[in-house]
Amino acid sequence: MTRIYKIVSRADWDAAEVSGIFNGAAIDIADGFIHLSTAEQVEETAAKYFAGRTDLLLVAVDAAALGEALEWEVSRGGALFPHLYAPLPFEKIARVDPLHVGADGRHDFSNILE
Repeated sequence: MTRIYKIVSRADWDAAEVSGIFNGAAIDIADGFIHLSTAEQVEETAAKYFAGRTDLLLVAVDAAALGEALEWEVSRGGALFPHLYAPLPFEKIARVDPLHVGADGRHDFSNILE
């Protein structure tokens, strides 16, 4: 099983909980797909796009559960990143964890990545 991850603000997630479907953050909607990361990519994603933010959640999803709507596309540094070309239904979510900022100012992924 390959787990993939979405970093999302608590406000965006709380709004999505009303409908039970996450349509993406503003950048996802603008780009036409939900940006996701693998376990190996997510820490760099957090540092690059979410540095210092304390209002974040880490959403984990089994890649296979997303079916054909999930595409692996070349992105940052030539690496393949998972992109979801559909809304993310809550029933596909494996877990949601708060993403804390450590003493060094970086997000702490210990004990939440699989």
